[in-house]
Amino acid sequence: MKAEQDRMPPAREEEGERPLLLPTTPGEITNTLSHYYRGELGRMTSWRDRIDRTSNWAITVVAALLSVSLSTPTSHHGVLLFGMMLVTLLLIIEARRYRFFDIYRARIRQIERCYFAQIMAPNASAGSEWAAVIANSLRHPRFLLSYGEAMHRRLKRNYGWMYFILLLAWCLKISTPKLQTEGVPTLQAQSWTYVIDNAVLGPVPGLAVIAAVAVFYLGMLYFALRPDRNEGEFGHGEAHV
Repeated sequence: MKAEQDRMPPAREEEGERPLLLPTTPGEITNTLSHYYRGELGRMTSWRDRIDRTSNWAITVVAALLSVSLSTPTSHHGVLLFGMMLVTLLLIIEARRYRFFDIYRARIRQIERCYFAQIMAPNASAGSEWAAVIANSLRHPRFLLSYGEAMHRRLKRNYGWMYFILLLAWCLKISTPKLQTEGVPTLQAQSWTYVIDNAVLGPVPGLAVIAAVAVFYLGMLYFALRPDRNEGEFGHGEAHV
């Protein structure tokens, strides 16, 4: 019994000094890389699903507020302005989610472009530093896009159309008497004074409301039409989210 106890401390010391087990053979490395690829693909898919949910919420908000505003002549045009605010909030939320999605998408694309593509069709000009790039991203995770760049991409791809539909509905609402009050025989506004009066929002004059909406949309248009930063994985291919 005493002899067994004397032998146990060296065994524990050997366990404590055991080096970290890492794959050494090509087969083990390939197996590890395949498991890692599936894990990153799962995380990327999860964040993509969150992005799609936010877009679906925005589309639902736009459809619901259009139905409320244009279905009855007594509904206020402020409902559509409120819809613009909600869509902006959802755009901000989606931009944050897109920044996380972009991290995992970049890692996946590095493996696909520089490893799997090389196995299927070797290309001598392809870079060999992809593993170091992914390793550095794993050791020091950081966002690859700023908030502004993420908002720009989502605005250009999805949210620009939603803003455009809300703007058309709002212009129709304040310029068509039939949508403002019942019993009016005319089908369109007869003067700018009528449009300005319909654009009044509580204590805010109609002209100020129109000016604010115009400035907001001009800013969105400038933000959406600025050139893309053609860097990273966006510099390879055309199929991007």
